[in-house]
Amino acid sequence: MKSTRIGYARCSTDKQDLAAQHDALLELGVAPDRIYTDHGLTGRTRARPGLDQALAAVRAGDTLVVTKLDRLARSAPDAREIADGLVTRGVSLALGGAVYDPADPMGRMFFNILATFAEFESDLIRMRTREGMKIARAKGKLRGKKPKLSDRQHRELRRMYDTGDYSVSDLAELFSVSRPTVYRTLNRNAHP
Repeated sequence: MKSTRIGYARCSTDKQDLAAQHDALLELGVAPDRIYTDHGLTGRTRARPGLDQALAAVRAGDTLVVTKLDRLARSAPDAREIADGLVTRGVSLALGGAVYDPADPMGRMFFNILATFAEFESDLIRMRTREGMKIARAKGKLRGKKPKLSDRQHRELRRMYDTGDYSVSDLAELFSVSRPTVYRTLNRNAHP
């Protein structure tokens, strides 16, 4: 039975490009039709359709290939769970050009170090994002979604509701918005 190399590539945002990972996987011997991808999903999101397809495609004797461990997982426990699952099924894991050997203590230690660094890097990114959002909010540059209705529409919706002649459903239909939007508008304008 012939061994197959199955590739997996992932990028966290829709603005990122998978081309570099795709090209690297081709250079590592993965056929173009054997590359599975996830676009716009973080490594901490365990529900990744591309990864699930790649894991379903590998059989005993095959090799799952990723360019770097952080493309496979962004938490050490998740990386170990995936790697252990592959080992149990008789599937090898290649990180770039190196094949992970769970029987080798040095290989296992190196894998755990890489997984820990991937998790650490993910934590740093989240921390910097939160700090950046806090600063933007403080400067008034991050205000959330714009209201669906203008100030004039808010006042008119409030006036119509206060007459008692219109239900929330009626107002939602008249203003072409959802019922929750009507409720938010009424709560925002509780004191006209």
